[in-house]
Amino acid sequence: MNIMPNSQEARDIAYHMHAYTNAARHAEVGPTVMTSGEGIYVKDNTGKRYIEAMAGLWSVAVGFSEQRLIDAATQQMQALPFYHNFTHKSHGPAIDLAERLIGMAPVPMSKVHYTNSGSEANDTIMKLIWYRSNAMGKPEKKKIISRERAYHGVTVGAGSLSGLSYMQQSFDLPIPQVLHTTCPHYWKEGCDGETEEEFASRCAQDLDDLIQAEGPDTVAAFYSEPLMGAGGVIVPPKTYWEKIQAVLNKYDILLVADEIICAFGRTGKMFGCETFDIQPDVMVMSKQLTSSYIPFTAFMINDRVYEPIAEESGRIGVLGHGLTGGGHPVGAAVALENLKIIGERGLVAHAADVGQELQQGLRKFADHDQVGEVRGVGLIAAMELLPETPDSPAGAIGAKMNAILAEKGLISRNMVDSMAFCPPLIIEKPQIADILSIVEQGLDDLAA
Repeated sequence: MNIMPNSQEARDIAYHMHAYTNAARHAEVGPTVMTSGEGIYVKDNTGKRYIEAMAGLWSVAVGFSEQRLIDAATQQMQALPFYHNFTHKSHGPAIDLAERLIGMAPVPMSKVHYTNSGSEANDTIMKLIWYRSNAMGKPEKKKIISRERAYHGVTVGAGSLSGLSYMQQSFDLPIPQVLHTTCPHYWKEGCDGETEEEFASRCAQDLDDLIQAEGPDTVAAFYSEPLMGAGGVIVPPKTYWEKIQAVLNKYDILLVADEIICAFGRTGKMFGCETFDIQPDVMVMSKQLTSSYIPFTAFMINDRVYEPIAEESGRIGVLGHGLTGGGHPVGAAVALENLKIIGERGLVAHAADVGQELQQGLRKFADHDQVGEVRGVGLIAAMELLPETPDSPAGAIGAKMNAILAEKGLISRNMVDSMAFCPPLIIEKPQIADILSIVEQGLDDLAA
């Protein structure tokens, strides 16, 4: 293995250069201004049409301009455009959605809480984890372990959980209570002669060693994406989740599954936790929950998390946390209709089916001189490009490929030198073929 440098210093340099390159390019060329969208396509203000192979930001599940979602928002606006959930208040859409989500959960869950974004949700969960530890008489049990190259948002707490150094440099992040362990990317982090299963064992041992070094009584939770998204579409190696969960169970540490990208069909099952057999205590959902038509996020907690929190808030007299827009009736109404569409149209099974076309098609490029690795599952994938020369700055070839694909009418996203593909769940096989054709042309242009 050791295809790429795997020291933290090397990764810091790579991500810093990636962010610098993107910022410099934006300053030079300015934004592409989008004006309309339909299905899997968007148009800019010059009239050019693109295949949106990133579903916006991993999120537009049912495609652009879905009339049923527009109607759901309009009707809710007319009926009750806003109400809150403070002081024992609620409204029908929030109640109905909570019941729907609890019924869909792949493991037993107890309560649902709403926020406006994934970052806010993850900050809230961190607060609740600390609150719970205090309620249990364990004020020292506050540390949260995330992973290198993880992405959990950009606020103070969520940005600390994220394991991308360019999101933390000059922001005074991460905060002290957050630690990071090994990124489970076998292609980059595996050692020479190490099998996937051996690498998974090493990841689990790294986690165990970190917990031991910090003190098991000080670690409250492990934060994770079932499949890592913005860090490069990292698919966990075989046996990884089985071994990680064994470590967490050994030390009575909570497991938070950040399903913001994976949930509602992206991995070919309703939740990423089902795809990878994960048994979380907390699940965070956003993006495809409303197909991002409305900013709206939900997270679920089980009784193990809820009961100490309820007891403590009863003792204090109030749970001192909430958001004006949390559980917004318009967002909840759109989420309910969006989930109906996903169910009625069988989009989870559809994603598994057309996802095979995407995965198999991209893997045909694995032997291309410019390609280092192709990875993914369901309707999410990445094709990692190799630097043009040993001295090429990280992100340079990715930015070049991104520009080539955009010129040809395909929107991807280069995460350093990994090209991401995450089209709307409604995409059909002929449109997958269009993506693959453009990617092939792009690789030829890149080689030339």
